[in-house]
Amino acid sequence: MVHDFVAGIVLTTMLVPVGIAYAVASGVPGIYGLYATIVPLLAYAVFGPSRILVLGPDSSLAAIILATVLPLSGGEPARAVALAGAMAIVSGLVCIIAGLARLGFITELLSKPIRYGYMNGIALTVLLGQIPKLLGFSIERSGPLRDIWAIGKAILAGSINWAAFAIGAGALAVILLLKRHRRVPGILIAVLGATVIAGLLQLADRAGVSVLGPLPQGLPAFQIPVIGTSDVVPVLMGGFAVAMVSFADTSVLSRVYAVRLGYRVDPNQEMVGLGAANLAAGFFQGFPISSSSSRTPVAEAAGAKTQLSGIVGAIAVASLLLFAPNLLQNLPNAALAAVVIASAIGLFEFHDLKRIYRIQRWEFWLSILCFVGVAVFGAIPGIGIAVVIAVIEFLWDGWRPHSAVLGRAEGVKGYHDITRYPNARRIPGLVLFRWDAPLFFANAELFKERVSEAVAESPTAVNWVVVAAEPVTDIDVTSSDSLAELVEDLRANGITFRFAELKDPVKDQLKRFGLFAVLGDEAFYPTLGAAVHGYLDKHEIDWNDDDNS
Repeated sequence: MVHDFVAGIVLTTMLVPVGIAYAVASGVPGIYGLYATIVPLLAYAVFGPSRILVLGPDSSLAAIILATVLPLSGGEPARAVALAGAMAIVSGLVCIIAGLARLGFITELLSKPIRYGYMNGIALTVLLGQIPKLLGFSIERSGPLRDIWAIGKAILAGSINWAAFAIGAGALAVILLLKRHRRVPGILIAVLGATVIAGLLQLADRAGVSVLGPLPQGLPAFQIPVIGTSDVVPVLMGGFAVAMVSFADTSVLSRVYAVRLGYRVDPNQEMVGLGAANLAAGFFQGFPISSSSSRTPVAEAAGAKTQLSGIVGAIAVASLLLFAPNLLQNLPNAALAAVVIASAIGLFEFHDLKRIYRIQRWEFWLSILCFVGVAVFGAIPGIGIAVVIAVIEFLWDGWRPHSAVLGRAEGVKGYHDITRYPNARRIPGLVLFRWDAPLFFANAELFKERVSEAVAESPTAVNWVVVAAEPVTDIDVTSSDSLAELVEDLRANGITFRFAELKDPVKDQLKRFGLFAVLGDEAFYPTLGAAVHGYLDKHEIDWNDDDNS
């Protein structure tokens, strides 16, 4: 308990500046970052399975929230808060429903290269959003590429506030230099240093440096966010995007710490815990939150053992709002931008992409395509592009799967791909064909084509076709009908069709579709060797093989 209490106090030193910084980056006033910290930490402590995971505002969500809030709010803070709160509720409901339905595997549908591309795009978007604040001016946000143009024009026009830039650049340097030292609160040192310097030198008045200002005193109140009917679709889309990204981050981080600390987490319960935390944020004047890969290590390094550290952190932040709301009023917004930029830099992934480029070139280019989608179209369309690419990648793998004609290779047990073993012997009159994928509507015709090609290319007249079907884990109505057509075509040419190693659940599907009765029970062999023996028993073939297994 003592360790958790100390860890909670240490954690607070990051919760406050990071919460404020990510709120501003998300398009809502800084105070709401603290609101999005207090109640969600308490909610996750009750519903979340991880012992030390820390939840709160996160840089990976900032671009998604901003992309939804900015065009709809029209610059009105109250409207921005309502929109962001509604997004949190949508995200929370999506996570809870998915968790209760045991759909925790959904985020695994996004492959690693696609996730890298998406997060690199998000990191760039966040970075571009904070550079103007670091330089002490503002631009009208209109997408990453246009932001680059607007930033360049502002710099050339001499809009840089050099005092703000000096403060922001100094804070960024301190954070990056101290980042490797986990026990040193680099963010706290940078933020407090910038606040003290800005206050002592009165930079807000003398140099026009934008500062946070006094925070409202008091705790977040229960409030149902009210939005217009025209906002519903964008908020639903944004909330769903937030749910996917936040759970992908949370599930990975949760599993890492579970393995490290020797316990197990249920991904579905993790989804429920994350959903409950987001609901709490939405109903208590917050915005969408996720797990934190920067604050969780701080809690661990400080000795956290249970979620009590998060509860202590929430109470400490609440105490700040009650008893010292003016403590950070001189905090420069350039320093807050430095906090977000440092975090955005940590989102970039280049090292593993180099490895992917080396070993699987096409997946690397998928990652780049996803990155470009986010960079050109923005965060919300970007996640849609990521999902579409993931679906296309999945369908492509199933649509054009590997298949092989098999033969008996010398000195190797079993039957193997004749393209890999060119000297493999083939049994006269028998085509052994392996299909390395489920059979479904997208590849049904290709299956027929490849079996027909194997028959046509056989060096001897074909009597039997045996499909080695162990990799076939599923079959649908379309592929079943296509298979029936193939069987009839083969029979018309005097060729018998047989299955080997077909799984029982797939056989059950064939029974429902009526194809099992067409083929007959004798058409199914438990092993490829048994199918070969069955063929040899029925045909006088000059074939000598001591191992047909």
